[in-house]
Amino acid sequence: MTAHTEAKASIGSELAAGARTGFPVMVAAAPFGILFGTLAVENGFSVFQVVLMSATVYAGASQMVGLDLFGQAVAPWLIVLSIFAVNFRHVLYSAAVGRRVRHWSALQKAVGFFFLVDPQYAESERRALSGTPLGFGWYMAMAMTIYVFWIVNSALGALFGRLIPDTDALGLDFLLPIYFLGLVMGFRRRPLFLPVVVASALVSVAAFELVGSPWHVSIGALAGIAVAALAPVPKDGDAR
Repeated sequence: MTAHTEAKASIGSELAAGARTGFPVMVAAAPFGILFGTLAVENGFSVFQVVLMSATVYAGASQMVGLDLFGQAVAPWLIVLSIFAVNFRHVLYSAAVGRRVRHWSALQKAVGFFFLVDPQYAESERRALSGTPLGFGWYMAMAMTIYVFWIVNSALGALFGRLIPDTDALGLDFLLPIYFLGLVMGFRRRPLFLPVVVASALVSVAAFELVGSPWHVSIGALAGIAVAALAPVPKDGDAR
């Protein structure tokens, strides 16, 4: 086998691995995407606007927050600030993944960080910690698998969501939180896992009651960061 053939086989293998990693995320996110499309149409969005929002914003929780605020007499700057509050965690994601992709070009980083949603971050960290380089091909194959079907499912919800008599009664939107819980538990062997998770959870619940949504997301995250920054890391732990 020539070097050129080996390189092509390696790229193909990396793309296939990325697509396989994105497949379960796609399945878990499908009901959430359909639910978003359904609710968006109920709030006065056209099918085109639903697809455009999913393609350009591409952040499920933020899109839901946007739906709630667009239907109210809320100043545009407050909508932007609220969405930033929900998405603050992505600043941390990019900082963590950024050190894994120093070999990427500036253009690759700009494109890649657009797709840095929660499962993309978790799987990227998991792959890097296993000792496997974080290649752009693997990353984008996973990202596009999720992204394309997120848009498709949003469109399906917008077109046919009204055929579902009661979306809440089906409980399909619970699949995504279950998947996210699985992602979190994948980091349970990391140093300070339990203190950080407990602090984030307790403070987030308290902030939800005292401050309200969506600010509890960022406040809970900041509490976890504070615990991680102040607590000593075991010398034999993986502090990366």
